[in-house]
Amino acid sequence: MSDITTTGRRKTSIAQIRLREGSGTFKINGKEFTDYFPSLSMQNTILRPLEIASAVHRFDMEAKTSGGGIAGQAGALRLAISRALLRNEESLRGSLREEGLLTRDPRMKERKKYGLAGRRKRFQFSKR
Repeated sequence: MSDITTTGRRKTSIAQIRLREGSGTFKINGKEFTDYFPSLSMQNTILRPLEIASAVHRFDMEAKTSGGGIAGQAGALRLAISRALLRNEESLRGSLREEGLLTRDPRMKERKKYGLAGRRKRFQFSKR
């Protein structure tokens, strides 16, 4: 298996990941995985596709993330990992799809509209 490169997105975050056979090292933007995501719940979110594929210590991963916040970047990484695993082993499609890991989360911040105070909030109405 050669390097597999995939992209994942969520909100305004983008994650590019390079997956290769190895011992299970995981670097994000040059930092260790646990340093970049200190929260255990975020770590579990990101590693969920690997748990389903029983491949937590089977691949080395290098990731670049940008944009958005920590939660958005975690979601983008999860999608990128899922796509990379799918490219490596097509038989995982059913189990990854069942968990909802192959669907991009389309929710984004709504744009501000002209004539309004925000996205939907209006200015106070004055009758006189």
